Amino acid sequence: MTTPADALDPVRAELLRAARASADAVLERARADAEEVLAEARATAEAVRARARELGAADGADAADRERTRAVQDAWAVELAARAEAYAELRARIRDGVRRALAGDAVPRHRLAAAARSLLGPLARVTDAAGGGVTAEVPGRRVDLSADALADRALDRLGARAETLWGTP
Repeated sequence: MTTPADALDPVRAELLRAARASADAVLERARADAEEVLAEARATAEAVRARARELGAADGADAADRERTRAVQDAWAVELAARAEAYAELRARIRDGVRRALAGDAVPRHRLAAAARSLLGPLARVTDAAGGGVTAEVPGRRVDLSADALADRALDRLGARAETLWGTP
């Protein structure tokens, strides 16, 4: 069942605006943090590579190749951990922003309840969600319009654009 465009458009627009504003702030911090962590990882990797070169000269090319591979893997693991941390921070800040928007009545509860009923029908049982928003159910179907679910959907819509966190600005 589709929702009339005029029923959810204001909700979506406000949530997207709040999420984008929060995401922009987190994105700048995440980029700075990621650059710092990457610089440290690269410096560590370079130090390990230098040591591997010394070992390679003494112990042979095979030992040096194994050490370089490990250094690259270690650097990649550090980078992946930094990415995961930045993404988790972004998700937490977006969730917090959506919770604040819902708590501040930027999107009144009755509009979310109406949106849920338009998706599930007038007999849907609508309940308040912890942290803001609502959930609604009819036998065999459920709609989650909680603050966290709305924030997660907004972040998920970033899709591949979230990769810009790790690129050069």
